[in-house]
Amino acid sequence: MHRLLLTITALIWAAASSAATLGDDGLHKTDWMRDTFRDLREDLAEANDLGLRLMVLVEQRGCIYCTQMHEEVFPTPAIDTYIRENFFVVQINMFGDIEVTDFDGTVLSEKDMVQHWGVFFTPTILFYPPEVPEGASGQQAAAVVMPGAFGRSTTFNMLNWIVAEGYLGDENFQKYHARMLEQGGLPE
Repeated sequence: MHRLLLTITALIWAAASSAATLGDDGLHKTDWMRDTFRDLREDLAEANDLGLRLMVLVEQRGCIYCTQMHEEVFPTPAIDTYIRENFFVVQINMFGDIEVTDFDGTVLSEKDMVQHWGVFFTPTILFYPPEVPEGASGQQAAAVVMPGAFGRSTTFNMLNWIVAEGYLGDENFQKYHARMLEQGGLPE
């Protein structure tokens, strides 16, 4: 009995620990993140060519809310599948030194770009429309900015609202989210 309990505990721990992998930079990595040159103009063009929406995920080492998203939210089968099928995800390190080229041509390190955009909390997810106005910065061009960690249903509904371009309509996200919850919420 003791051995069975230890085996079950080990399996549960292994499953939970495999939900998120940490990279050398201390950030969580998933196989649906894209390794790009972080030129947002090129990333948007590639996303559009693939029929996907560009999603920029700003995170930092040691972020407990990022861990929550990577261990409890993103691995949810419906969310994981929806991201894979609909989004081109680029990760930015809030304190990183890799160069990022903004839509307006500005080239800064990750940490300076995040500051330039006025992003001060992680995780922050910036969602972009298929076309960005010329001369707009990443912050200005974002169709929607999702600051912070949200639960499964809120995240799933946000992803769906973005793909459906709900931000262009009359129903704000809060009303959309309430309507989706009334209709049964997140599929398992």
